Amino acid sequence: MHRVTATSIPATMRALQQTSLNGPQDLRLITDAPVPTPGPGEVLIRVTAAGVNYCDIYQAGGTFGGGPQPPYLAGIEGVGEVTAIGEGVTGLEPGSHVIGVGYGAFAEYMVLSAAGAVPVPAGWADEQALGLVVNWPTALAALRPLGGVTAGQTVLIHAAAGGTGQAAVKMAKHYGATVIATASPGKHEVVRALGADHVIDSRGTDIASEVLRLTGGAGADLVLESVGGATLDASLAAAKRVTGRVVVSGLAGGEAAITNWELVFKHQIHVIGLNIGTLTQFAPQIFGEVMGELSGLLAAGVLGPAHPTVYDLANGPKALAELEARATVGKLALLP
Repeated sequence: MHRVTATSIPATMRALQQTSLNGPQDLRLITDAPVPTPGPGEVLIRVTAAGVNYCDIYQAGGTFGGGPQPPYLAGIEGVGEVTAIGEGVTGLEPGSHVIGVGYGAFAEYMVLSAAGAVPVPAGWADEQALGLVVNWPTALAALRPLGGVTAGQTVLIHAAAGGTGQAAVKMAKHYGATVIATASPGKHEVVRALGADHVIDSRGTDIASEVLRLTGGAGADLVLESVGGATLDASLAAAKRVTGRVVVSGLAGGEAAITNWELVFKHQIHVIGLNIGTLTQFAPQIFGEVMGELSGLLAAGVLGPAHPTVYDLANGPKALAELEARATVGKLALLP
């Protein structure tokens, strides 16, 4: 049983359907997807904007552990207006605007867990809240509860011009860290404007040697590693021996391996894996602390409204292709 607003909810909707595990080029716009019904503890939102995330690329290519099997409605991050409420939901009413994570965000309607739905901050347009439940908590979890950053430490942040990277730079500076950021050359000014102390070329530069030079040979106290591929080894080599931490939250550049021999004889460091969905599920107390701290950062103005690059829903494959090619800056959004 669910209550609805006076606005009638259609039976079908436009959505992007992933038809294979061969990548986002196999996303197809369909016009007859059934509008979902919220179950107990869930709400239905009319999606006003959907966030584009790297995990959408992982899912489309079949590298996302436990991801949905095609054909499925793509997208995980949606913001919009509550239009229907499932059984047992309290504190959310039709007409309120929330952001959350669930399957099928690249659509006109999606279902969210009511417990995980976060109100859009007062005075913000819906799309300005994109990042609030994926990028920003990922950056903060990597920096604080997992990475243990403290004032005076040095943090190496990869992909610093992206949605997660930009938030990480701002937060690391707020916590008193020295920030070494990596980005492709055309994005360096954007990253410097966020407060990074040093920006190094993510392509064609010996990242580890440059970080060691900038730290007087000591290495970074913390590395936020979201690139993978050959960059993972550079990240391990750039971390401070014994006490350095490398938080691995992505593999945009491909899979990479680290061996027990390397951990004993080459990279004597802490390697920490981060998946924000797993953190939410298995360590809800830590996730709650992250979201509480995030609220404080928003109130203090450390993080402000996002200004995503917007694409029409039909151009979702183009948005994902440009993200994968590292041709974008900041947050990307699809508008249904």
